[in-house]
Amino acid sequence: MIKTYRGLLTDGEQAKIRLSTKKGKIGYRIVKFQAMSNQPTTVAVEAVLKIFKITQTSVTELIDFSDGNLLAVCLWTASGTADENPQNLSVMFDQEQFNQDIFITYTTTLGSEKCNYYLELESFSMTDNAAAVSTLRDIRLNPQVGA
Repeated sequence: MIKTYRGLLTDGEQAKIRLSTKKGKIGYRIVKFQAMSNQPTTVAVEAVLKIFKITQTSVTELIDFSDGNLLAVCLWTASGTADENPQNLSVMFDQEQFNQDIFITYTTTLGSEKCNYYLELESFSMTDNAAAVSTLRDIRLNPQVGA
């Protein structure tokens, strides 16, 4: 089953998508991740949206694919003129499975406009073992647990 989420973020903001369940037996995989400025034809913007497995202490434009908590990145650029084609480049680690809440961050290096996001997640049932492995992996990747 595909679940969709959408929202509007301000520069430096982080949104929480609630996915966790009591037993963690529902798994998710990212299918689509897109962004668009709330004023795409009138305001120049360079925006970076990222999806993480854990809450972020800071929101930056830096992208590090070696970060085990990173699930997806979307780069949105537009010149602010109606005749230019805006760019929406998304990279999703679509084989990455998770069963906990996820967090979407947004920052801009040009302009200060709000940015819309659209997210599609495929949901599926997980076995007890798969749910336990996914949850334990996420706990191990989270440096805040046990601190």
